[in-house]
Amino acid sequence: MKKKDPSVFRARMTSRWKVGLFFSYKMPLAFFAGLRITRLDAQQCTVTVPHGWRSTNPFKSTYFAAQSMAAELSTGAMLLAELDALPLKTGMLVKHLSADFGKRAIDIAAFTCTEGAKITAAVEEAVQTGAPVLVDLESVGVMPDGTEVSRFKFTWSVIAKQ
Repeated sequence: MKKKDPSVFRARMTSRWKVGLFFSYKMPLAFFAGLRITRLDAQQCTVTVPHGWRSTNPFKSTYFAAQSMAAELSTGAMLLAELDALPLKTGMLVKHLSADFGKRAIDIAAFTCTEGAKITAAVEEAVQTGAPVLVDLESVGVMPDGTEVSRFKFTWSVIAKQ
């Protein structure tokens, strides 16, 4: 069982043109909201959500659903890169989500997940056991001035079928 290099997928997802095509076909709401993957490597993923007419609510702050999309993508893109590298049928699904909102997002917000090691371990366990594995991942959203706007916790189910 030869594994592909996940860095190829990561490079595609950080190319503005290529990720734009991916979003337009697979995740049109992310495309419409203007999400951008600014960093994607084995350890960390950062996704930005703009503060503009497509993502703000009537109170002039970024709508919680746009924040949730960016936070989910920051955890899911790393997981997707690991699964895409496998020569097996794989699957991933959000099983649980919780969020805490600290301050209003009144500027661009960057959501970062730094739990690449947990993702790698979960994927390896899923490959070895062939059973679904649950992994808890956190994404923290901050504005450029460092103000934390929200913190999301996702429980992903990962499966790699033999």
